Amino acid sequence: MRISMSLPKKLLNEFDGVLKDRGYQSRSKGIRDALKDYIVRYQWMNEMEGERIGIIAVIYDHHYTGVMEDLTEIQHDYKDFINAVMHVHMTDKHCLEVIVVKRDVKYIRTLSEKIMRLKGVEHVRLTSTAVGKSIDLEKAGASSPMSP
Repeated sequence: MRISMSLPKKLLNEFDGVLKDRGYQSRSKGIRDALKDYIVRYQWMNEMEGERIGIIAVIYDHHYTGVMEDLTEIQHDYKDFINAVMHVHMTDKHCLEVIVVKRDVKYIRTLSEKIMRLKGVEHVRLTSTAVGKSIDLEKAGASSPMSP
């Protein structure tokens, strides 16, 4: 099936650079692989269960009107399971927020998805693992895998 899409020139140039570095002969193949990776990560996130400890890494454009206030408001709404937040100035335009959370994964997932939907947020990555006795089982290979 054929589709068309619009991308910012900078993003397309960066994607083409990655494809070249990885030896892809076709942009279409690269897009298919990127979509598959996105779907696998989404499915992984939705299959997790129980108490988890996680890190949500958020890259955003701090010049985008209201993004810092929106991000702060969401963090206040979820303060009961946010253990720590670190803010890093990456460039004149971009900041990284690292949010450490511990709770049932359904709350962590909801928090991550709310942040993903904010305008001005350019990238969100959730990494998590089990806590307590569950982590001992994961080390032994008896439970769900850690982040891909």
